[in-house]
Amino acid sequence: TPRRLVVIIEGLPARQPDTEELVRGPAVHIAFDSSGEPTKAALGFARGKGLSVADLERREMDGGEYVAAVVRTAGRSLTKVLADHDANITHVDIHIGGPSSVIYFEIAVTVGRMPAVLAGLEAIPGVEEVRETPSAARIYGKRVIVMGGGAQVGQVAVGAIAKADRHNIRGERISVDTIPLVGEQDLATAVRAVVRLPRVKILVLAGALMGGAIAAAVEEVRAKGLRVISLNMAGSVPDAADLVVGDPVQAGVMAVMAVADTAQFDLLRQAKKRY
Repeated sequence: TPRRLVVIIEGLPARQPDTEELVRGPAVHIAFDSSGEPTKAALGFARGKGLSVADLERREMDGGEYVAAVVRTAGRSLTKVLADHDANITHVDIHIGGPSSVIYFEIAVTVGRMPAVLAGLEAIPGVEEVRETPSAARIYGKRVIVMGGGAQVGQVAVGAIAKADRHNIRGERISVDTIPLVGEQDLATAVRAVVRLPRVKILVLAGALMGGAIAAAVEEVRAKGLRVISLNMAGSVPDAADLVVGDPVQAGVMAVMAVADTAQFDLLRQAKKRY
């Protein structure tokens, strides 16, 4: 189940800076024998730091001479921390402004590994705060998008909102968004972009005439798993859609029924039908 993280970052660095750390080892007279050959102490110290004896340095420390190792660590990015814990990013929302920026990650992570993910993100320099919140799907639920021009968009929304309200009272989380838009190319671009929006489960196209590039875009998003309902309009879009409904209010109602868990309506069984 996706979990939602809130990460507040000052300056929004692309990655954690590389670091260098000077680590003191054994004293020189212990690290090397009388002939200058490295002892087991020097060899073990170098091996433990991933270095060769030749990489060790002699340093004056605390009144004595010691061998030391310069340990270089590559900086880690936010996404590297998530990848290290097998966390799959399902959605990212970035808000940049003010002295700090806020990143919302939605991730799917193995049960029990969330504390390690939080600790890893908190350890990144520049990160001010990390906290876990419910996923947007649990807060806002599924989305129904109504797109097109004219009064039909509002009528579809009326039917969808009224039906969604009934299901939300029963514990569902369904929201309805409208995108008033006209023009073949603008609509085709918007249809293709809908699949990139989070939580969208179904698209309703409302208008008097849609075809050409819009119909091609409908075919593309349907191939990616998005269900599409079209009003009974002129043009080729009705032929490309999953379902065609003549009444705008009923189209909104059927769109909500198609995504609601508390409704018994299988859109796939109604595929290519006209109402």
